[in-house]
Amino acid sequence: MNNGTLRQRYQKLKAEADRRRKASEEAPGAKIRIGMATCGIAAGALETKAAFEKEIAARGIQAQVQTVGCNGHCYAEPCVVIDHPDSGFPPILYPEVSPGKATMLAKLFLQGFDPRLEHILGATVENDMIPAVADFPRFHLEKRVITQKCGKIDPEDIYAYIAEGGYAALTDCLQQRPEEIIAEIKAAGLRGRGGAGYPTGNKWELARGAAGSEKFVICNADEGDPGAYMDRTLLESNPHQVIEGLIICAYSVGAAKCLIYVRSEYPLAVRIIRTALGQASDAGILGESVLGSDFAVEVEVFEGSGAFVCGEETALIRSIEGHRGMPKHRPPYPALAGLWGCPTVINNVKTLATIPPIVTNGADWFRQIGTQNSPGTAVFSVVGNVTHPGLVEIPMGTTLRSLIFDVCGGIPGKKAFKAVQIGGPSGGCLSEAFLDTPIDFDSLTKAGAMMGSGGLVIMDEENCLVDVSRYFLEFTQKESCGKCTFCRIGTHHLLEILGRLTTGDGSMEDLDLLQGLSEDIKAGSLCGLGKTAPNPVLTSLRYFAEDYRAHAQEKRCPGLTCRALMTYYIDLAKCAVGCEACVGVCPVEAIFTTSNRKKGIDQEKCVKCGECRVVCPPEYDAVEKVSPPGLAPLVERPAEPRKQN
Repeated sequence: MNNGTLRQRYQKLKAEADRRRKASEEAPGAKIRIGMATCGIAAGALETKAAFEKEIAARGIQAQVQTVGCNGHCYAEPCVVIDHPDSGFPPILYPEVSPGKATMLAKLFLQGFDPRLEHILGATVENDMIPAVADFPRFHLEKRVITQKCGKIDPEDIYAYIAEGGYAALTDCLQQRPEEIIAEIKAAGLRGRGGAGYPTGNKWELARGAAGSEKFVICNADEGDPGAYMDRTLLESNPHQVIEGLIICAYSVGAAKCLIYVRSEYPLAVRIIRTALGQASDAGILGESVLGSDFAVEVEVFEGSGAFVCGEETALIRSIEGHRGMPKHRPPYPALAGLWGCPTVINNVKTLATIPPIVTNGADWFRQIGTQNSPGTAVFSVVGNVTHPGLVEIPMGTTLRSLIFDVCGGIPGKKAFKAVQIGGPSGGCLSEAFLDTPIDFDSLTKAGAMMGSGGLVIMDEENCLVDVSRYFLEFTQKESCGKCTFCRIGTHHLLEILGRLTTGDGSMEDLDLLQGLSEDIKAGSLCGLGKTAPNPVLTSLRYFAEDYRAHAQEKRCPGLTCRALMTYYIDLAKCAVGCEACVGVCPVEAIFTTSNRKKGIDQEKCVKCGECRVVCPPEYDAVEKVSPPGLAPLVERPAEPRKQN
């Protein structure tokens, strides 16, 4: 291939990208960047954008409204960055920008140069110095490699990606032998970010050396874990980095056909990735001559139907081939015999997005991040009882304590930390004793959990680990393909036992059954879904045995979560006469007035929804919940009907 032509093609694209960025930067007025990933749109970003545009037009303000992806601060959406050079201030990050707040900022800041500093994220301005966007809460505690461009560029503009150096790594790779690229990935020590942590370079090498004239590369974006949204956010915020990694992989293993397997429940991600592929094709980055080289590659999008088991690579392949998504015995592994019997490399979205930075910066640079056996970074979607949930990227080796309390702000409401469930529905539940555990593949496996795809759920003192295990097992049991007896029937029986415990019908013998049956399911299941489905049960039995004993022996739920084992009552000493807050929200009219004109709860009517406790004014805090139900004081009496004269 002609290296000169390659560089000329890329330099032409880069020059056009630089021209467009310069024109945007030099345009008069402010630049308003609004996060438009799913989290932003769900929080009202479309309405915020419309409010800015309306106010700008009405006031004749010179400003550009630009759309970007998610910057990771999902808890603060809609997030808006305003770069107003005429004001003399640096770019400022504003959280939770409602349409009303957008109107205020347009009037007071865009037009009047008053930045309303009390509204910035973190709301702290020291010595009259506004922090740079990168110094706002959490950003400076992260190490962004995969997500570095997320929230900064327009995901639907290929030139925005190229202006940031995008596709330069691909250009460099096309001037090397495939074996050299594979050697660099192996030297970097990159392990698959989809969950198993298999060395990426080894997988590529197997496929490269496999017999067969036709080979495939598949990007696995079938993200189905409850509370996980890392892959979706990457596709919505920076799709071209994933595409670039995909093309580099195809070139390295000798594949001419690639597929992006993404679940149809991600309509925004599907639309954006299709748009990105169209732009890459128009730019000559895809097709019969990639950037003028003799390498040809085609990329298609395959929309999965939402089966969790299709995240397993052999089930995913069966799905593409038109069959029911069910795992197959391995070996042979897909790298040797995969799609249509051809050698096939399947890599996760995060794995492919890591390839361009490694090519650009080198294996030694990548190895300086993380740990010896788990180099690089880990991307997590952090949800649950935590102050700052969202998407974070940290170096491997960061402790759970640092991630939860430093990066994500700790547990809200002055409540105590209880557990962290890491690795998706098949991950493990770890107690406070493991907060200083490094986050890497080997340390988490040793603790009984797993890295998984990157979902992390934080639980406080009011969570019940028996009920949490039941919740996750219910998910995996429903998602079982049914092929294995151990998985199909075993998880059903596990769920029945957990159900008995959460309703007060369990016994201590049930705990032995849970342990034994979970171990049998792990040993006898075919695929990763079945082998890891009992993990929440096994780890919670191991680290939260007191929760199980309380349910089995005392018929009590320590977390006050299991409805059958708890009840709500109103403390008459705290209840305010005349306050009707709880009455209006009760869906079954279980709230009555007592003889002393305070409120009480009819336990026969109460469905234990907890709405009365939510709306009770904090200055009274009169609604209590206890477990077991028999602990509730017998102080509630309906008011006597008035006698007629």
